[in-house]
Amino acid sequence: MPKAMAAAPAEAPLDCPLCPRLVKFRQANQRARPDWFNAPVPWFGDTSGRLLSVGPAHGLQGANRTGRPFTGDYAGDLLYSTLAKFGLSIGTFISGSDEELALRDTLISSALRCVPPENKPTGAEIVTCRQFLISRMAQLPNLRVILALGRIAHDSTVRALDGRPSTAVFGHGRRHTLTSPAGPAVLHDSYHCTRYNTNTGRLTVEMFHSVFAAIAKDLEG
Repeated sequence: MPKAMAAAPAEAPLDCPLCPRLVKFRQANQRARPDWFNAPVPWFGDTSGRLLSVGPAHGLQGANRTGRPFTGDYAGDLLYSTLAKFGLSIGTFISGSDEELALRDTLISSALRCVPPENKPTGAEIVTCRQFLISRMAQLPNLRVILALGRIAHDSTVRALDGRPSTAVFGHGRRHTLTSPAGPAVLHDSYHCTRYNTNTGRLTVEMFHSVFAAIAKDLEG
């Protein structure tokens, strides 16, 4: 694990000042929609869990609005229904963040904690925010399996674990062996579960479920 960032907190402060472009965008959203969360979105789930799902950045009207990862947009509908199918959640996911829903043996976080303009983070912003992902993983004592949702999440996770994306190349359904702060870990890749990917057929529900079936086997082992 990169030592230079190891002392960072596991979550960005709600008024995180590190990325000027993101701060400016956040403040504009706070003025326009003061009833939204409009801040770096923290983790959600079970910190004693063995599975960590990492998304890229949060959606403007999704987690940026609700304050919970993958909540308020289609990506969350597919992700949370799949977690339920594989016994990784308790309760019923609807669309908001106020229903009684808990995750079992899993936690959700992201490579970038703030929403970026046009949903496009810069490389510098991803690097700056990686310190929080590094610290989050360091505080998961039972971490054994990681799911990367998309290339941004994959590359940032690999680098956070001192790996190189050139030797652990992203690809849907691929499985990589890495080392987490808790010991050996397996990284599974999936295309991000966005509406665009599912509408274009790049990712089907069956393809997404097949990744989780492979994850379930690793959790059983």
